[in-house]
Amino acid sequence: MLRKRIQLALIHMAVAMTLVPINSTLNRVMIKELAISAALVAVLASLPYIFSPIQVLIGSYSDRHPVFGRRRSPYILLGLLLCAGGVALAPQVVYLIPTQPAAGLLLSLLVFACWGMGFNVASVAYLSLASELSGEKGRSRTVGVMWFVMIAGIIVTAAGLSHLLREYSPAALKTAFEFVALAALGLGGLGLLALEPPSAPTGAGAAPRKTWQVLIRGVLANPEARQFFVYLIILLAAILGQDVLLEPYAGEAFGLRVDQTTRITSIWGGCVLAALLAASYLESRLTKKRVAFFGALGAILGFALIAASGPAGMRGVFYAGVVLLGLGTGLSTVSNLSLMLDMTTARVGLFIGAWGVADAFARLVGTLMAGVLRDGLAALAGHALTGYVGVFIVQALLLALSLVLLGRIDVSRFRQTAQPDLTERAALMSE
Repeated sequence: MLRKRIQLALIHMAVAMTLVPINSTLNRVMIKELAISAALVAVLASLPYIFSPIQVLIGSYSDRHPVFGRRRSPYILLGLLLCAGGVALAPQVVYLIPTQPAAGLLLSLLVFACWGMGFNVASVAYLSLASELSGEKGRSRTVGVMWFVMIAGIIVTAAGLSHLLREYSPAALKTAFEFVALAALGLGGLGLLALEPPSAPTGAGAAPRKTWQVLIRGVLANPEARQFFVYLIILLAAILGQDVLLEPYAGEAFGLRVDQTTRITSIWGGCVLAALLAASYLESRLTKKRVAFFGALGAILGFALIAASGPAGMRGVFYAGVVLLGLGTGLSTVSNLSLMLDMTTARVGLFIGAWGVADAFARLVGTLMAGVLRDGLAALAGHALTGYVGVFIVQALLLALSLVLLGRIDVSRFRQTAQPDLTERAALMSE
């Protein structure tokens, strides 16, 4: 089983690698170097979350339609090809937008849609395969390994991109993206090699896949859970909405090169891993609600430092804010997952599925809000930096609102479950 876990982890890492150049490099180039609207960039970057409801349909279709006797591997390969193709072509098409707006925009939508669709097709297929190969008892450990390898892959990919883009040029960017696409295909292909036997379990006897409507209705039926998920969406939208703006802001405020801003993703990955380890230690001494409070507070302080650093021209303060934001994000995510599991013992699957709904919806809302708000504030002030600072302040205020909502949640009403271990936390964060 160890070999299969490593192969599944390679697939997970390969798919995640394709997100790095678009979410941490191309968005900066589009907004800063090409002066493309941040709202448009936000729409393009949010396509995986817009398409995420189709995962249920894709999973159900693959359950019933094996290819050459295999229900997952062909769909994983299709998703990988779409992801890699989208990443390889993305720089080609976005450079057309300033000079050929209509053609560039149409081609960009098609390429980013290809990437977003591939992400969803591959994700649901390899998570289903991980569940089938591991069995119920081994699933959390398998996905935990996948998650850790994925974070390591993100860190390495960001570092590699930074090295390849030390001397930025359109040609260098295209070459770097093609390199990532080929590396993702190679790692994914290695992971798929002899992984799924033709007689792999079909999922018969497993819980039926729930549609988003079923998940949402199930959560809204519980008043305490309903309040918790309103809080969760506000929290995640505030924390995760900065993804599309952090690197362009660093370029605008401090004149950082493309390779320097790309390294921010490596800092984020390291902080998330550190926070995951710290959360296990802290929750043995503090309540989960208190850890969630400190996580959100850390993220608020991070946003405050990031917002203040640009106008003051203080690069060190900016990096301190990034570290606090990364640690706060990790602590908030893990502690709130633990709080969610306290809701029920009988319907954990429902709430885990609903976590995925909340996460995708919050990322969509947060990304679009950040892009639109940045453009609007920058236009009103006549200065791009003002738009970024305004967004970070709004996100800090949303986090403060989430803390008010957290204080109203009565954790004592939740039915207690066993404390998830480190790998189980990592597994849940992959949902």
